[in-house]
Amino acid sequence: MRRRLTAVLAAVLLTLGLLPAISHAQQAPAFRALLFTKTVGYRHDSIPAGVALFKQLATDNNFELVHTEDSTVFNDATLAGFQVVIMFQTSGMVWDTDAQRQAVQKYVAGGGGIAAVHNATDMGIEDTFPWWDDLVNAGAHMPTHSPGVLQGTAKVADHQHASTAGLPDRWQRPEEWYNFDKNIRGKAHVLVTADEKTYNPGPDAMGADHPISWCRDVGLAKVWSTAMGHPQGAYSEQFFAKHLLGGVQTAAKAVPSDCSATVDSAFEKVPLDTNTKAPTALTVAPDGRVYYTEILGQVKVYDPTTGTTPVALELPAYSGGEDGVIGIAVDPAFATNNWIYVNYSPPGDAEINRVSRFTAHGNHIDPASEVTVLEVPASRREEPGHTGGYLTFGPGGNLYVGVGDDTNPFQSSGYAPIDERPGRDLFDAQKTTANTNDLRGKILRVHPEPAGGYSIPAGNMFAPGTAKTRPEIYAMGFRNPYRFSVDTDGTIYMADYGPDAQAANPNRGPDGKVEWNIIRSPGYYGWPYCVANNIPYNDFDFTTNTSGAKFDCANLKNDSPNNTGLTDLPAARAADVHYGYGLSPEFPELALGGGAPMAGPVYRFDPNLQSERKFPAYYDRKPFFYEWARNRIFTFGLDSQDTLLKIDPWYTSKRTLAPMDMRFGPDGAMYLLEWGGGFGRDNPDSGLYRIDYNQGNRRPVVQASATPSSGGVPLTVKFSSAGSSDPEGTPIRYAWTFGDGTTSTEANPTHTFTTRGAFNVHLEVTDATGKSGSTNVTVSVGNTAPSVAISRPVDGGFFDFGERVPFDIKVTDPEDGQIDCGKVVVSPALGHDSHAHPTDPINACRGSFPTVLDSGHADANIFYSLDASYTDNGSQGVPPLTGRATHVLQPKHKQAEYYTGSSGIRIVSQSGAESGRRIGDISDGDWISFKPVNFTGIDQVRLRVSSPTGGGSVELRAGSVTGQLMATVPVPNTGGWDNYALLPAVNLTKPTGTTELFMVFRGDRPSPFDLDSMTFVGDGVGDRRAPVTALSADAPSGTDGWYTTAPQVTLTATDDSAVESTQYSVDGGAWTAYTGPFSVPDGTHTVRYRSTDISGNVEAERGTEFKVDTSPPTLSLTGIDPGGVYGSAQELDVAWSAADAGSGLASSSAILDGKPLPQGKLSLHTLALGGHAAEITAVDKAGRTSLYRIAFTVRTSAEDLRTLVRRFAPQRAADLVPMIDKAEQLAASGQKRSASVVMSGFRIDVRLTVTDKDASALLDRDARALAEQWRS
Repeated sequence: MRRRLTAVLAAVLLTLGLLPAISHAQQAPAFRALLFTKTVGYRHDSIPAGVALFKQLATDNNFELVHTEDSTVFNDATLAGFQVVIMFQTSGMVWDTDAQRQAVQKYVAGGGGIAAVHNATDMGIEDTFPWWDDLVNAGAHMPTHSPGVLQGTAKVADHQHASTAGLPDRWQRPEEWYNFDKNIRGKAHVLVTADEKTYNPGPDAMGADHPISWCRDVGLAKVWSTAMGHPQGAYSEQFFAKHLLGGVQTAAKAVPSDCSATVDSAFEKVPLDTNTKAPTALTVAPDGRVYYTEILGQVKVYDPTTGTTPVALELPAYSGGEDGVIGIAVDPAFATNNWIYVNYSPPGDAEINRVSRFTAHGNHIDPASEVTVLEVPASRREEPGHTGGYLTFGPGGNLYVGVGDDTNPFQSSGYAPIDERPGRDLFDAQKTTANTNDLRGKILRVHPEPAGGYSIPAGNMFAPGTAKTRPEIYAMGFRNPYRFSVDTDGTIYMADYGPDAQAANPNRGPDGKVEWNIIRSPGYYGWPYCVANNIPYNDFDFTTNTSGAKFDCANLKNDSPNNTGLTDLPAARAADVHYGYGLSPEFPELALGGGAPMAGPVYRFDPNLQSERKFPAYYDRKPFFYEWARNRIFTFGLDSQDTLLKIDPWYTSKRTLAPMDMRFGPDGAMYLLEWGGGFGRDNPDSGLYRIDYNQGNRRPVVQASATPSSGGVPLTVKFSSAGSSDPEGTPIRYAWTFGDGTTSTEANPTHTFTTRGAFNVHLEVTDATGKSGSTNVTVSVGNTAPSVAISRPVDGGFFDFGERVPFDIKVTDPEDGQIDCGKVVVSPALGHDSHAHPTDPINACRGSFPTVLDSGHADANIFYSLDASYTDNGSQGVPPLTGRATHVLQPKHKQAEYYTGSSGIRIVSQSGAESGRRIGDISDGDWISFKPVNFTGIDQVRLRVSSPTGGGSVELRAGSVTGQLMATVPVPNTGGWDNYALLPAVNLTKPTGTTELFMVFRGDRPSPFDLDSMTFVGDGVGDRRAPVTALSADAPSGTDGWYTTAPQVTLTATDDSAVESTQYSVDGGAWTAYTGPFSVPDGTHTVRYRSTDISGNVEAERGTEFKVDTSPPTLSLTGIDPGGVYGSAQELDVAWSAADAGSGLASSSAILDGKPLPQGKLSLHTLALGGHAAEITAVDKAGRTSLYRIAFTVRTSAEDLRTLVRRFAPQRAADLVPMIDKAEQLAASGQKRSASVVMSGFRIDVRLTVTDKDASALLDRDARALAEQWRS
């Protein structure tokens, strides 16, 4: 039997090429190995076969092997003679004494190697001797294994290590596959993983990432472990023998190995600039400078020689939606030409994005050196359409440009935006991404030319001159190729964003899927017809709201009226990796969360590069991938055919916040931009970092802050190094450089700046070995940063989608004084999972913004954020500063599974839940929490639950699980787990201010109910109030409220958001749009008025009465002519009147010579001879007065006197009239004196003969007057 086994082994080793060509009998052994096979517990029947294999390996590979099961060899003297101890199938406590256990620990501490095989990784001594599992398993324990020996596949991750070099990528073999209670990735270097999809892992499956062989550097020692090796047949497998040999050789240090390549502690995340503001993209120059862009217009540069980050270029830029400064790349010949390319959105009305070339001079980019290379259409009418914007160079000096589809996705229910209705072209991705004659939704490949512009390299998708195509297109059919890399062979690794449907709809298409693609040649990648592994959408008629047939991914036609390109499209190519919001069955390594895929760079290891930072050879040819929404980084291992082999989480112990861009520098280190946590554009934890591979001493962690960081002159600043430390725990030294020529070595110095300027303060921290790290903080002296506060809406307030939300921004700035609200930038954004889609910015201090969402997103993790910023004017040469504030708004209807914190519960998938998932596995005291929340305007809450038994309740608490009790919601029996009930609204006892909401679950039995969603009832922060219109006019000028001049009416409307229109109506007539002050005509009128705001809230009508009389009373007098001369014997028929058509008469009167003037006959003999005046006066009720005055004269004549004689002395007429006649004749003949004498006689006669005294006096008066006329 032994001879037969030896023969088999020899055949295996001969096949492997491990048999020596010559005898090693004359050579000294390369190392000595102790093979220890003692068992106290289970004993594997494969031990003899394994021992035989190890002996053969020793013989054939020139190392000395000593086999024993005597634990007394574990003493210092004996162990000192071995370079490696092979713990083969050992079980139980195989060390009999503490001394033996101390000896093995001392051996490892001194650098002795350990190779642990199969049962040695599960000796069952974790409770009595935990050091062993900590050593070989990095603290993991084996609870169970697969049910027996099963055929399965192991995936080889590291082809550099001696134990895995030459093994197949997919290693199929029978094994008893061990499971472990924790994943050792990050603590040990994983060499091989088990693919659980290829066998039954049993009840303790580890999932997608199941390490099965690994190695570790433990101090000076090398530890190599494999959990494989159960069956006897393993020890006749050629690949397993090679695996064991490499493990033993590397553990003995006879063959070099890197066992830190995937160990987190071997990497350092070095902050380069933690004062970034909305960083978007980076590029690394050959001299180590790192240029990066900020979306609002700055290009900054990290200078590795000084550790500072000055502004290299200020670019005016439009920054609505995703636009701004969005891409950057250095020219491949940057070392000689200093050219750098920037993709940005120029200001103005032109709807374009522009790629320009600039020339850099050290830390300065000359704005005058701009040369336009390429312009791409970019709509600004409907934000947010995806912009893309990434720039990178590939082989041949060709520039690759990623361009988003520029299509608004928010009115397509989360499915394909293919709205072909007239006027809806901005909602139709067939106009852009599926259009061969449009640059959007593409990866473009051009060759920049020295004079500007570009040429078309050979091999693009469409040859120049092809009708209805653009030759710049290399690949198309993308929604948003936001991040991609181009390998040295021209292969593109590209990530594409997908739509936001939370669940598949058989009549519309799949749920939201995102992609990672390997692009080796030009092609069409499906959007908006097909996604993922070519899952088709349905054609959809947005006019009739009906679904059509599913698209044929192999025979696509773009028949949209908005298409200007070819109708027939190439067959869609399937994605290499695709996933949605839930756990992907194909790619579960990517876990759960939002979908924001970013294709990172491919690492190329250069063995000749002298760099203490460079990544190891393990990563050669491995593409990196990062998830912006999930805050994760992965490596995508490729097989020998360059197809995906395995996805591995990477550097998970280090916090990553929205990784934004990633490139490898010339030093072989990784450079990383992080957007930071939060939903605004200036997240305080954004930053630029370098990640170094460092197996030795690590740099100190450096943090610096300044309080205050801006102010007047002089400015005293307290600096803090809080948070700085050395990972190894050695003492650290501080070196502050304040930028004004002064320094400090204190940990937390105070410094006074006495001159104006922006000072870059540099802190360098050095550990005991001399290794240092640094960071910078900027202090502005002479210009104080503006203070920006959002007074409304409140942070965490609740709203309904579709309503407008009013905002009120308060800005103060000591230097600017009066704030120009036109410079305040308010940026609403639709939040989705852990990121936000900015919409059109608003320049105002007050106003409102719409919350737009279509029905397809009702079950998504969505919300709104509001970012407000103000950039001041600078001050006397000190650069401008920006202040910013951000608030998050919560939807009133929210899915329970989108919590921000939890304890105890589990998310349960169930089709009847609103989003397909709900909160389950609830026990008493479990909880979920949400923040921020603010209950302004919210009075009640309703819960959607399911329960087969009832009896539990939900407590709503503020601030903590024991905080203020806001409400208790009892949960009844709903009839089953899948019978949902929307519970009655429960009143809330609201806390003040913004808080964290804790929903604490109570129940007297396990799993009393599941929670699906909650609805908060009340107005919230939405615009529910109508405008208020004020009417103003001058005070009445008349009496009793009457206007005597036409009043000018002004209507002024105010609103929480903005007033859409103001209308008025007079006396119930038609409503008229108010455009400015208007007058009210004469009469009594009622002016009614109302306003409507942009949210559609209509004010209740209000009215004001106006009494207007602008005309005085009208007067009339007849019978007397103005200036008339009348005889004294005349009788006038006098009539007078007063009237007022407006307010009406209050009074009227007529007088003659100061006495009342009666109506009717007026006998003039009753008036004195001479002049007279008649007056008519009228006053109307408005207080206006009218006056009419007329003058006339009463004279006498011979005829008048004769008439009066006949009238008043008819009995004497026969005597008196002749006398009058005689006198008249004498006067007419010129004998006026004689006429007077006659009249004297007449007067005597009248006195003597006319007995009526009044008549006598009247006739005497006129006779005397007549005589005087003749005498004169």
